Amino acid sequence: MTQAYPLTWPASWPRARSRGRAKFSQKDARGWAVQATIATARDRLQREVDLLGARDVILSTNVELRLDGQPRSDRGNPVDTGAALYFKLKGRDTVLACDRWDRVADNIIAIAKHIEAIRGMDRWGVGTVEQVFTGYQALPAPEQWWQVLGVSAAAAVDEIDAAYRRLAPAAHPDRGGSDAAMARLNAARDAGRAARA
Repeated sequence: MTQAYPLTWPASWPRARSRGRAKFSQKDARGWAVQATIATARDRLQREVDLLGARDVILSTNVELRLDGQPRSDRGNPVDTGAALYFKLKGRDTVLACDRWDRVADNIIAIAKHIEAIRGMDRWGVGTVEQVFTGYQALPAPEQWWQVLGVSAAAAVDEIDAAYRRLAPAAHPDRGGSDAAMARLNAARDAGRAARA
């Protein structure tokens, strides 16, 4: 399941090996160039998404959400600064993701600029938006440990262990489950415990 927080990185996209400083900026009230905020980056992205005609849009990052579901601008950068944009374009699930830059706002702006360039190709008659986005079809996100265990992503170790004990009898091969089902459950428990370490 795709979610806005924490980051749901697309299964088919490789991660950046290193991150650099982007040159994206905005003008302040005095006309000086300053780093873009998450709020201004989100607004730029929303404009491009609207012009593209995308539907069911989810911007997924590791930035905590406000009560309205939008990423907060008053937090520092998380360790993983990646951003992924999931949306439907003409009924097709599509995803764009970027983690090349060392700030979440810059990765969001990079996605907005990418959409702007794609829309330009459509306007210039080189190809259509549909042709370009064929390569960006969203594959199902990999199953997360908390989904397997039926707990929240913020579950404590005792909740993880309790869910494991509840599900293990049905997954065990001696009780009608299978080796694969038990391995899946064991992997989920181990991943959950590791996330809390």
